[in-house]
Amino acid sequence: MPDTAFHLPAYLLLGLPFSCFLLLWLGGTSLNKFAGWIGVLVTAVGLFISVTSADPGADHYIRFQWLTIGSHSIELSFRFDTLSTMMLVIVHFVALLVQLFSTAYMHDDQNVNRYFAFIQLFLFSMLGIVLAGSLLVMYIFWELVGLSSYLLIGFWYTKKRPVWAAQKAFVLNRIGDAAFLTGILMLFYYIGSTDFEVLSLEIGTIHPGILTAIGICLFGGCVGKSAQFPLSGWLPDAMEGPTPVSALIHAATMVAAGIFLLARISFLLTVDARLVILTIGAITMVTGAVKALKGWDIKKVLAYSTMSQLGLMVMAVGFGSWQTALFHLATHAFFKAGLFLSAGSVIHAVTPGNELPGNELPGYDPQDMRTMGGLRKALPITFICYLICAAALAGLPFFSGFLSKDAIITEGFLWAAEFGALGYIFPVLVILSAGLTAFYMTRQVWLVFFGAKRFPAIVHPHESPVAMWLPMALLSALSLFFWFSVNPFNAEGWFLHWIGQEHGEHLVWVPFVASAVTFVSIFLAYRETAATNPFKVNDPIPAGEPAQSPWNWLRGYSNEHYFLIPFELIAKYLKAFEKNIVDALVDLVAKGSLVFGHFIAWVDRLFVDGAVNLTVFSIRSAGQAARNMQSGRIQSYYIVAVMGVFLLILWLVAI
Repeated sequence: MPDTAFHLPAYLLLGLPFSCFLLLWLGGTSLNKFAGWIGVLVTAVGLFISVTSADPGADHYIRFQWLTIGSHSIELSFRFDTLSTMMLVIVHFVALLVQLFSTAYMHDDQNVNRYFAFIQLFLFSMLGIVLAGSLLVMYIFWELVGLSSYLLIGFWYTKKRPVWAAQKAFVLNRIGDAAFLTGILMLFYYIGSTDFEVLSLEIGTIHPGILTAIGICLFGGCVGKSAQFPLSGWLPDAMEGPTPVSALIHAATMVAAGIFLLARISFLLTVDARLVILTIGAITMVTGAVKALKGWDIKKVLAYSTMSQLGLMVMAVGFGSWQTALFHLATHAFFKAGLFLSAGSVIHAVTPGNELPGNELPGYDPQDMRTMGGLRKALPITFICYLICAAALAGLPFFSGFLSKDAIITEGFLWAAEFGALGYIFPVLVILSAGLTAFYMTRQVWLVFFGAKRFPAIVHPHESPVAMWLPMALLSALSLFFWFSVNPFNAEGWFLHWIGQEHGEHLVWVPFVASAVTFVSIFLAYRETAATNPFKVNDPIPAGEPAQSPWNWLRGYSNEHYFLIPFELIAKYLKAFEKNIVDALVDLVAKGSLVFGHFIAWVDRLFVDGAVNLTVFSIRSAGQAARNMQSGRIQSYYIVAVMGVFLLILWLVAI
């Protein structure tokens, strides 16, 4: 197909959601009744265009002249290829199901039009990132995605915590975006363009050291947007927004933008840059998994899990296999969105009166898993969907997560074989982290659906309406293995080949070892459920304690769970490093800046201001003296004349 044939799809894909945003925003609350269905219809049309205009395996560019700076001509370029096709389908499909779910979940909210307008603005921004043909265009839409996330997290702006969480997400993302912009400007300085096609041809002209710095700076954008260490703190707090928002932007699409960026710039990443990326991804993966072990908030546990899985995808890029990173991105988008929507169904069921955004029952938190339990009979469809998606996340055989995780583990061991003995630490960490994932997901499923009923008598849980469970069921079905590979134990299926993975070596033992670790972790969690006080769930909830408890989580496990201690120690020393090194350095710089500022102020006051004041005093004194001589009295003029003659005689005598 010629490139000109993609002009209309590009206009429609970007124009439809933006026009829908303006319609719903300007239409006001009068559109509340139809806002959800308008959003669903527009997104369905976008999905249809994405599928019908797809041309995988070929690159098509659309370029527009924007401006000229000196001798450099800057273009706005958009690109259709295999990566954009995959992301277009995923973004549209997940957004479609989330909006369908939201028509029921947000039914009683008074600002439904604003909610769906913000989703359409996010969709417009995310599609811009997917279609961007240059880093400059991607950065423009990158910032719009940050704005959309801020608006959606703080949707319930009358509450303090959502507003605080939105501000935190916005600020931390700006830190990463500053590094991202620095990398873009460096590329523009050295090459004169940020177009991906031009960069792929000219990248050899940059010194390897400079190229490493550029790659790390560009990775900074991923650190912020995909919640990597040390900018990952915003993601759990972003759960203050509506649950469907968490499913859409904080599990399936927006946080995946950083992984998509790394896939786009993979040819820019040097060996040293990939090693930095690998290390950051490993820290994020382990930290997220450990934190998920101790959580009581159903959404925050899934948020920490998302952090961990994003770290795993970043590690795949560090291993040099962006294809397996995108493979896990695709599988994760479906089962994690399914988990968040299922969590929303649970919250909806245990909220008194099903009134969103919360309830008026004092001391009761509908998101705290300590006040759930025994919900599998009241919510049979939600339970099945949750169980399937949790199995996929845990990496059980016959589910999609098993294939994508094993593909990354295989790439890790192949990379380590070339790197050296120390390199094996990283794939081993992936396997252990997968075991932690299986443990905390078993814990979560039991706390929510099994055991005794722990919710108040005023709560009468019941299954969600079809508009809510249908999207959950579809996402659960897409979490099965056969959508991605015919062989349930071999990830080398059609999907990996379709996105560009060349046929590589397959390690037969990897699925068995990974599965063994997963099943052992599930068994340990199951043994804990048979305890007198499983997971310490029956302990009294301290007054005012948030559902996300402090770092004393290890006391909640029995003796056979001491395998968790190394991860606790890692987190402990990282915390000490941050306090004693990072914070101390920041304090030292702050104090030094303060002292230097006082010194500069003293110099300015004594010398600069002193010189100015002396000049003013001298001129003022001279003027005053001249003014005194011009008094209008004849005797004054006579005295001045005599003094002048006298001084002249002295001067002549001196000469």
